[in-house]
Amino acid sequence: MTSCSYPQSSSTSSFGGLGGGSVHFGPGVAFRAPSIHAGSGGRGVSLSSARFVYSSSSGGCGGGYGCILAASNGLLAGNEKLNMQNLNDRLACYLDKVRVLEAANRELEVKIRDWYHKQGPGPSRDYSHYYKTIQDLRDKILGATIDNSRIFETEQSLCMSLEADINGLHRVLDELTLARTDLEMQIEGLKEELAYLKKSHEEELSVLRGQAGGQVSVDMGSAPGTDLAKILSDIQSQYEVMAEQNRKDAEAWFISRTEELNREVAGHREQLQKSNTEVSDLRRTLQGLEIELQSQLNMKAVLEGTLAETEARFGAELAEIQARISGIEAQLGDMRANSEQQNQEYQRLLDVKSRLEQEIATYRSLLEDQENRYNNLSASKVL
Repeated sequence: MTSCSYPQSSSTSSFGGLGGGSVHFGPGVAFRAPSIHAGSGGRGVSLSSARFVYSSSSGGCGGGYGCILAASNGLLAGNEKLNMQNLNDRLACYLDKVRVLEAANRELEVKIRDWYHKQGPGPSRDYSHYYKTIQDLRDKILGATIDNSRIFETEQSLCMSLEADINGLHRVLDELTLARTDLEMQIEGLKEELAYLKKSHEEELSVLRGQAGGQVSVDMGSAPGTDLAKILSDIQSQYEVMAEQNRKDAEAWFISRTEELNREVAGHREQLQKSNTEVSDLRRTLQGLEIELQSQLNMKAVLEGTLAETEARFGAELAEIQARISGIEAQLGDMRANSEQQNQEYQRLLDVKSRLEQEIATYRSLLEDQENRYNNLSASKVL
């Protein structure tokens, strides 16, 4: 901003005329102060306004009213000229300051409008469909969790029931094994008993045969008596019939007992095979349920990971948007502070302008008084 220095004067006498001057602000730019120009006959005084003159050289003294008065009559004192020149310089400097500040204010307003146009909040993004997607995922995860819990409870109860059935089948299998062992021991005992009976029967037959042979030999040497051979043959036939009957009875009992045991073993074997088949089916079912449970748990983990990733991503985006909003609010606060400062500067310039208008009014009244004095002096000289 251009700074101006003013020569001070302590004179309080009436003001004289003022010639046009110029104040330079930089290369090629000059501000011409307002000046008073008189006509050729000394009448028709006009007040020119301040204006910028762009040239490489400074403007000199124009055909000012003060210069005409000083050259013709020499009525104006030096202090009055200095006071008028001081007012002229101050007016030029104030007007220059007003124009520079107005230009700076316009430039700042343009920058503010551009900044608001560029940095202003864009169209708000609609995240409702993302929230809907997140809510759907949460509902799916909740439903999957409930289904998994229900499936887990069902499979756990089924597994416990299967384990109880398996334990019961193990007990039945143990009982069947013990019964089979007992039956096999009974079969072995019956076989031993049958062998013992056969051996006893053969021994009895051999003893009876020996006894019959001895009696025949004795009877042959003795006197003829009753027919012992016939008696022995009858006894032998009776023993053979009894032995055969005992053998048949024992064999029939053994066969019936063996068949009964075989039927029991076959029944237990079928039951055992059926139990083994049921255990195998239950194991396969348990493995399938465990595989399904593991797949459901994996799906739950994947959905939870997807939910966590989605929440993290949208949380980061929301944090970024919040940071941008905070930055824009900070910039808006700075712009408001700058606007307040510019407003205060503008108010100060308005005060300066009002004071300048008052000084211009005073300046105009002084010029009018000076013109009246000049007219009175001219009229007195004519008289």
